Amino acid sequence: MEHRKKGRKLKRTASHKKALMANLAVALIKHKRIKTTVAKAKELRTYIEPYVTKAKNALNLKSAEAAKGLHLRRVVASMIKDKEAVRILFDEIAKKVESRNGGYTRILKTGFRYGDGASEAIIEFVDYSIFKEKEKAAKKKEEVKDKGKEKTEVKEEDKTEETKKDTKKKTVAKPKAKKTPAKEKEAKPKSTTTKAKKVTKQTKTKKGE
Repeated sequence: MEHRKKGRKLKRTASHKKALMANLAVALIKHKRIKTTVAKAKELRTYIEPYVTKAKNALNLKSAEAAKGLHLRRVVASMIKDKEAVRILFDEIAKKVESRNGGYTRILKTGFRYGDGASEAIIEFVDYSIFKEKEKAAKKKEEVKDKGKEKTEVKEEDKTEETKKDTKKKTVAKPKAKKTPAKEKEAKPKSTTTKAKKVTKQTKTKKGE
């Protein structure tokens, strides 16, 4: 019988395996979904799920039992040794997993690795839909781009209207064309004839008298 032989050695020493599990746990907590071999994924599941239950228990504690919650946080921090990962686990993941009684992660087999033929898998948190979050982020980016395009179009229209107004202001009324000297010469004799006509009329009126 094999006693005290729980888990996989993964062809590593005890300290090396401990460091590997801690690094994989940090990556899973931060990214919510990682790709690794099936053996490492199965071992990681047994490593990280007890820490998730500790985070959930710390969240459900009352304010009078704050010391217990701090103790649980320190226990997890002594194994994971990443402050940001511990904060995410206790503040974000614990709230998502509050209504779930175990089974916080799932393993999805993806085939065999090219080269050594190792069977690969994806391990992820059940309550996080990564694909939906990516779609939402892509939609937000598209909306921001559309808003930016609309703003630029409005600015361009305003600029064109301003340029039209400026061109209208700059355009001054054209001066009237001056009379040519030939026309002036033609106009002078007309004035003399009119004077002669007036004189003849005056003389006629005098004779009539």
